[in-house]
Amino acid sequence: MYDLIIIGGGPAGMTAAVYAARKKMNTIVVTKEFGGQPMWTREIENYMGYQFITGPELMVKFEEQVRQFPVNIHYEEVIGLEVNPDGIFTVLGQENIYQGKTVIIASGKRPRRLDVPGEIEFTGRGVSYCATCDGPLFAQKRVAVVGGGNSALQAAIELSTVAAKVYLVSWGPYNADPIVVDKMKVAANVEELQGYIAKNIDGSQMVEKFVIEKMDTKENIELSVDGVFVEVGLIPNTEFAMKVPGLEFNEFNEVVTDCRTRTGVPGLFAAGDVTNGPDKQIVIAAGDGAKAALVAFDYLLHKK
Repeated sequence: MYDLIIIGGGPAGMTAAVYAARKKMNTIVVTKEFGGQPMWTREIENYMGYQFITGPELMVKFEEQVRQFPVNIHYEEVIGLEVNPDGIFTVLGQENIYQGKTVIIASGKRPRRLDVPGEIEFTGRGVSYCATCDGPLFAQKRVAVVGGGNSALQAAIELSTVAAKVYLVSWGPYNADPIVVDKMKVAANVEELQGYIAKNIDGSQMVEKFVIEKMDTKENIELSVDGVFVEVGLIPNTEFAMKVPGLEFNEFNEVVTDCRTRTGVPGLFAAGDVTNGPDKQIVIAAGDGAKAALVAFDYLLHKK
């Protein structure tokens, strides 16, 4: 029986683990993979203490700090969460079952798909959701990036340093920080295609073409590309918790919390991008994780 089970191994989960360990809580982190969304991020310039650091480098620092404490980390996907009438939580992994007095949901988000023909078939064969991971594979090739937010423009910037040509496809105006837009526009090999939607991805063994449709004229345009990088938003990893009585979700399936990371279920907390917090930033996720661990400790301290 654990004092605290943390679901997720990103900035929120790892920070919660450190704070829980400092409070001498018997804690386990259960996560499908290490690092969370920062593992897809090449350039981080707004995390305090580092004028510049890559996402993977930052998360290695997080892990090193967690490893200084007696915190168990089990790598497996969580597929279910239950709470019994006595308030004890059961976390169902793909292989193991964990029980705890409190739980922090810090499971983050995953990339949203385009849901167009060819996307699933060519995933790993030209379709990618991580420019940081797969960008080097497209050296001197032609690629498309789909999306209009920070992640899409950052992907286009990153790919512009290795690819011969980058098409930046978005359905409308960019929803990105001005500094990111400015950096993208400096890249000479990035061609902006605004007002387009994805139609299908095609090829033989690998991606060879990407068909997009101009929204106002309905004209189809065929881009000859070797890769399509999808950056159209994220989906919260909350499916495993959907059946927990009393746990509330918003219209985006994010966990609803109060300002102290508490949910509607006593002893169940949530932190980071998986919540309905208005801003999704690494520093905010880490702060949420710290807060959730401290609130969980306070909950156990005063629980009768």
